Amino acid sequence: MEKIKMEIAGEISLSEDPGATMRKWREIFSISQVELAKHLDITVSTISDYEGNRRKSPGTGVIRRFVNALFEIDQVKGGGIAQKFREKEKPVSEYFEVHEFARSISLKDFVNLIDGKILTNEDLVETKKIYGYTLIDSIKVILDMPFSYFQNLYGNVNERVFIFTGVSTGRSPFVVVRVSSSKPSAVVLHNIDATKVDKLAMKISERERIPMIATNMTIEKIKDALNRL
Repeated sequence: MEKIKMEIAGEISLSEDPGATMRKWREIFSISQVELAKHLDITVSTISDYEGNRRKSPGTGVIRRFVNALFEIDQVKGGGIAQKFREKEKPVSEYFEVHEFARSISLKDFVNLIDGKILTNEDLVETKKIYGYTLIDSIKVILDMPFSYFQNLYGNVNERVFIFTGVSTGRSPFVVVRVSSSKPSAVVLHNIDATKVDKLAMKISERERIPMIATNMTIEKIKDALNRL
């Protein structure tokens, strides 16, 4: 866990928006401002000020206390989030790339950034928040990747978008999603003709309530737009 703690602390200290990054991690741990303030014996307004960047950037001492508090509160609640991190402390796979955002963004903004077209569950796009994305080589993942690697697709948090490359109809990516215990917030099918998307894939998308999005933007442009977040 010390490695994960250091990564979180480093992300906050290096962030151009440390307040938003602190809020992101508090939300990932499902901890309210009230809970965090009580644990740290400070006021809720102090937490709010840090997250809103109304105080000077937090120093190493503040960041250390903040990160430790997240794990301590999680432990009191049963340690569920920390356990997820332990399960994901495995080598990075050659089959996919995991990217985390410094702050959460709406799925609607994500769709706009990648010039996407929403194919299913448009009603969910306005309300979903995401914290990152995973770029997946669909052919390699489906044919070659060991099953034990699948949970690693989610990085530090499930609230993310899967971007599948090398797709023809979209069926295989959604079959993968259908049989997985964890689910992404949305699925992007890259470089696909929206009129030729498989009907079964669309049915799975609608049943699982996972928005399906299509984009023809180049991977280079997608990564350039998203990796700034």
